[in-house]
Amino acid sequence: MAFWSTLAEELWSTWTYVLVASYFLIRVLVRYAPRPIERYHMRAAGTFVAGHLIASGIEAAQMVTGYDANVAGICALAFEAFAIVTLVTTAAFRALLPRIGVALPRILIDLITAVGTVVALIVIGRRAGFSVAGLITTSAVLTAVIGFSLQDTLGNVMGGLSVQLDKSIRVGDWVSLGAGGPAGQVVEIRWRYTALQTRSGDTVIVPNGTLVKSQVTIVGRRIGAPLMTRRQVDFFVDFRTPPTEVIAAVERALRADPVPRMAREPAAQALFIGVRDSYAQYGVRYWLEDLSVDDPTDSAVRIRIWFALRRAGIPLSIPASSVFLTPETPERAERKAHDELARREEALASVDLFRGLPDATRRGLANNLVYMPFAVGEAITREGDRDDGLYMLVTGEAIVRIGAGAEQRDVARLGPGQFFGEMSLMTGEARTASVVAATDVVCYRADKPAFQQVLDETPALADTVAEVLATRRMALEAVRDERDEQKRTRMEKTKQALLGKIRSFFGLDRAGGDRAG
Repeated sequence: MAFWSTLAEELWSTWTYVLVASYFLIRVLVRYAPRPIERYHMRAAGTFVAGHLIASGIEAAQMVTGYDANVAGICALAFEAFAIVTLVTTAAFRALLPRIGVALPRILIDLITAVGTVVALIVIGRRAGFSVAGLITTSAVLTAVIGFSLQDTLGNVMGGLSVQLDKSIRVGDWVSLGAGGPAGQVVEIRWRYTALQTRSGDTVIVPNGTLVKSQVTIVGRRIGAPLMTRRQVDFFVDFRTPPTEVIAAVERALRADPVPRMAREPAAQALFIGVRDSYAQYGVRYWLEDLSVDDPTDSAVRIRIWFALRRAGIPLSIPASSVFLTPETPERAERKAHDELARREEALASVDLFRGLPDATRRGLANNLVYMPFAVGEAITREGDRDDGLYMLVTGEAIVRIGAGAEQRDVARLGPGQFFGEMSLMTGEARTASVVAATDVVCYRADKPAFQQVLDETPALADTVAEVLATRRMALEAVRDERDEQKRTRMEKTKQALLGKIRSFFGLDRAGGDRAG
C-alpha cells in the first residue's frame, strides 16, 4: 500500500494536474487555430508529458523500495520543464497571438524556444549538482572548433534570422537574385534557407547566407503604392512610318481598352526607342497588377499592338535580309487590287442594305471601303462619340452595349453580314450605343463621302436606311425605358423624322428639286 500511495502522491500532485490539463487544453487551441500548425509541436509536448509521468512513477517505486530516487526525480523534472517550454511557446506564439493578428517570424519563435530550453537546462543542472554555465565556459576550445567547422551553416542561420527580424523579405514576395540568378515567389523562410517557387512550378532553395550577401530585387514593392511592376514589350515598325502615328495608334488602343491584368493608372505608354538598320524600334511600357502572370499579359499586349497597327495601316518591319522572289510587276499589283475589290463586293452583297444596289454603284462603294480589324475586347464604336463611319461586319461577332458602370447592359449580338454605326453616318448624331468585339473581327468602314455618292445615285436607299434606323432606335429606347406601348406609331414617326434629317443632311431634297427643274 505504501507504494501505491507514494505513486499516487507523485503522479497526482498539483503540478501534474496542471501539466496534463494544460496539454489537453492547448491541444484544443491548436486544433482550432486560425492557421495550420505543424503537428510535431504537440507530439513533442505529449512525449515530454508522458516521460514526466513515467519518470515520476519510477521515482515513486524507487522511494518505496529504498533505492536512490535522485536520478529519476531529475529526469521527471527535466521532462516537466521541457513540456512547459513547449506548451507555453506553442500556445502563445502559434495559437493565441495569431488570433489577434500578431504573427512572429518562425525563426524568432524557435529562438525563444531555444532560450527557454537553455534556461530549463541550467535549472535542471543546478538541481543535479553541476553548473551548465561552467561547463559551457570550460569548453571554449571545443566550441571554437565546432563553430569553425559549421561557419557556413551558422552564417545561413544568422542570415535567416536577420531576414525575418528586419522583414526585408517576406513570404509571398516576388524576388529576383541578381543578373541571371533565380527568380520566383518566396514560399518559406527557414533557419538555413529560403525557398522560392518559380513561375515554371520549380522550387529553388537559396541559402540565407547567399541571400544576405547578394543583391535582391523585390518585384513590385513600392512605398505607399499598390503592388505593381512595370513591364516593357518591344515591337518593330517600318522606319518610314512617322513615329507620332505609331505612338498615337498604339496608345489609343491600349488606353481605351486595357488588356486583363494591365493597370489603367498609370496608363500604358508607347516610346520611340531608336532606328536600327532597317526598322524603327518601339516599346510599350505598362504596369502589371498580377505579378504571377507576366508572359501571358505581355502576349496579350503584343496582340493588341498588332491589331492597332493593322487598323492604322502601319506595316511592321521586314528584315533587310528578306529576299522577294516574286517581282512586284504592275500586272501582279492589279491582280491583288482586283482580288481585294472582289472581297469587298462580296462583303457588300452579304449585307441586306446593299444587296439591291446596281453593280456599278456597289463597285464604287467597295473602292471607298476601309479595312478595319479589331481584337477581342476592343470597342469598335463608343456611345457618345461623333464620327461618320458605318461598319460592315465581315468575320467574327460583336456586342451592342448601352450605359456605363453598373447600368451597363448588352442589348444585341451582331454577326457576319450585319452593319452598325448607321445613325451617326446618316444623321450626324452622336453614337447611341457602344459596339465591342466579342471575338477577333474584321470590318469594312464606309464614311460620309463614300455614302454621299451612293445616295446621289440611289435616293431610295435613304428610305430603307431610315426604316433600319427607326427599328434600332426603338429597340434601344425599349431597353432603356422598358416601355413598348404604341410601338408601331412611334416607329413610323421616328422613321419620318429620321428620313427628313437624312434628306436634309445629304441635300437630297435640293438635289431632287434641281433634277425636277
